[in-house]
Amino acid sequence: MIKPQPASATARLADGVVAVPNGLVVLTASRALVCADAHFAYEDVMGGALPLWSTAEIGATIAIAAQRYSVREIVFLGDVIHGSRMSDGAARAVREALDALRAIAKVTLVAGNHEGRTRGGAVLGETVEACERDGWHLVHGDKPTRIGTRTMIGHLHPSIHLGGGKSAPAFLGSRDLVVVPALNPYSSGLDVLSDDCIAALAPYAVVRRDLHVVASGGDRVFPFGTLSALRGALRPGARATMPSARYGRRRLHAD
Repeated sequence: MIKPQPASATARLADGVVAVPNGLVVLTASRALVCADAHFAYEDVMGGALPLWSTAEIGATIAIAAQRYSVREIVFLGDVIHGSRMSDGAARAVREALDALRAIAKVTLVAGNHEGRTRGGAVLGETVEACERDGWHLVHGDKPTRIGTRTMIGHLHPSIHLGGGKSAPAFLGSRDLVVVPALNPYSSGLDVLSDDCIAALAPYAVVRRDLHVVASGGDRVFPFGTLSALRGALRPGARATMPSARYGRRRLHAD
């Protein structure tokens, strides 16, 4: 059983897969940095009065990590942008953020559901539906994946809800599945302790005792042990029923 560990600079999620601060993953063999659900241009696409601050900040966070870990490639696991319709200024900001990352390493953009039918081509240029790295199938996670394939996804925005409206992004990791938390600062995310989370994971044929939870901070990560043990400690008496086939196919919409 994987037990809770002290906070540290990194945490192992699977063989050759390392969780690092700010919700990022390093694939050690290929030296790839994996991130999910940046939702660039969020403020503009939503049409609110907020300034477009998150695109530059998220881009800078990725850039610092890419340099710190000397990566060769940066892989976005979909929902790179919040939507394909945005102002010219927002599109320019997204391109500038991606160009700054391309100056550091190769950038691969996996398309997600927020890229829509156009797959974000007008803003992002070339995207892919999935890619293979270090024996892992990297895909957004909004559609069924191949059975029996080691899979790394985003989409679910996993987090640990701390109460008082606060939450912390969290990784979920096992031998065959890794779920990467969202970079989007506006989403409280899907609580990893919830029954909705268990239902969302059902298509991947994993069990709670094989999944471990690692919360992410700005400078450290916090290994909490297995999902089953964490649920037992924080939700005493809670009993999750096995999802039916209909419920197991449910796909939660990313924020």
